[in-house]
This record gives sequence, C-alpha cells and structure tokens, in this order.
Amino acid sequence: MSTKKRILFIANEMSPYLELTEFSETVNRLAILSNNNNFEVRCIMPRFGVINERRHRLHEVVRLSGINVSVDDDDFPLQIKVASLPNARLQVYFLDNEDLFKRKFIFHDEEDKWFEDNSLRTVFFCKGALETVKKFGWPPDIIHCSGWMTGLIPLYLKTVYKKEPVFAHSKVIYTLGPETFSESLGENFVSVARISDLLKEKDLQAFAPATNLAMMRGGATHADAIAFGEPDEQVDPSLIKDFSKVRGKKVLRYPGVESDLTEYLNLYNDLADS
Repeated sequence: MSTKKRILFIANEMSPYLELTEFSETVNRLAILSNNNNFEVRCIMPRFGVINERRHRLHEVVRLSGINVSVDDDDFPLQIKVASLPNARLQVYFLDNEDLFKRKFIFHDEEDKWFEDNSLRTVFFCKGALETVKKFGWPPDIIHCSGWMTGLIPLYLKTVYKKEPVFAHSKVIYTLGPETFSESLGENFVSVARISDLLKEKDLQAFAPATNLAMMRGGATHADAIAFGEPDEQVDPSLIKDFSKVRGKKVLRYPGVESDLTEYLNLYNDLADS
C-alpha cells in the first residue's frame, strides 16, 4: 500500500477565514484539491483578531500548548488553535499570541497606520509555523508558502531548520503575487529576522530593503520551486524578469483563472518525487 504524500500550506490568508486577495480562494481550492488527490494535507495561518472564532469553530489544541517562540531577545507564548475546513476533511491551524495577533486589525490600525511591530509579527509567524510542525512530528514532503508574510520560511528551512529530521525531505514552493503594502518592515528587519547564528547577513541580503517586494524576492530566492499566483500585469516586472526561468528551480507560471489547478498537483508530485 502506498503512503500518502504530505503537503503543508502556510499562508497569510485562506478563504473563508481571511480574504485579503483573490489568492485566498486559491489556497482553499489547492488544499481541497490536494486532499482529494491522495495527499495528506494540513494548513497553517495567523489567527488575526478579525477572524471570528465562534463562526469558524476554532478551538485551542491543548496538546500543542507550551511552545515559546524566541524573537529579537524576547520569548512569546504561542497558542495554537484549529478548525476543520468547511466541506473538507482537513484541518487548518491558527497561530496566535495575545500581544501580536489579538488586535481587531490586520496590518494597519483604525487610522490606517502601519503597525510598527509588523516585522516582529512576521518573524514570529514564520518561526512559529516551523516550530509547530516540529511539535506535530509530521514531516511534510511539500511546504507551499504563499503571501509576503511567509517569505522567510524558505530561507529558514535551508539554514536554521536544515538539520531538523521533520524537514529532512521537505521541498518548498513559494508563490509570487501582487504587492499589497507600500510601507517598510523597518531598518532593523534583518536583525529581527536573524533568529540564529546559523544565519549570515548575506543569507538575508534579499530581504534587506524590508519591503513587500523584498519579502517576495527573498522567498523565491530560497525556494525549491516558484509559482506565479497572479497574471503578469499584477506582478512586479522585476520578479517576472528574475524568476520566470531559474536554473535549478521548477517554475509554474500563472495557469489562468479558468484552470482547475491540476498544474499545481503536477508540481507537487514532481517535487516530492525529485
């Protein structure tokens, strides 16, 4: 009997929980499609305060409690909640922290002012997602990251978490999409993102501008495969120029709005078998 391949989706957003861009629906469709095609699927996303826990039936996973995530010389308790994706037999895990995610706004406050701790929130989420998988003891064959907030994960997998047994055979895909914010994550972003001495400054060079574009560029640079999640006209031209064809990486161009997304299934299988 063949063992199911495992795929982990890590995303800023996923329908129906949070819908910031059209790709939130694509993440939903990809998770269900994979689940229906002999993949074992799990999903991880932030538990932003705008996500209604009662409506979506989130509840805390007590067995996963007790994780502290260290970022920028501070320890942050990680609370993990779970919900079953409607109309699908798969679970979505939500990463929460009282100080970083309880607020009833996402990246800007009620006056549309950028949160100064978005850099810290981003690093907490990326590190917390990987620590959660370690706690699962569930080794994924494929990790599909989407959204700028997941941009550090491919780098962390190739450096800090490289020798972790749970990630020994994991291949990572990063999705490129439109720019969704114009602010900066701050001059100290590289310092905050350097979560281990295993990371060198040159490893974080692509992220140094601390912009939306830099987060996507860094994610694509360190991923095993790149997917274009939007039509060319919605993606920064420099990303198209640099990542449309990359030696040693599999690249999936935007398959079109009418696609049934089997192009992604083919990519998952190719990567898992390589």
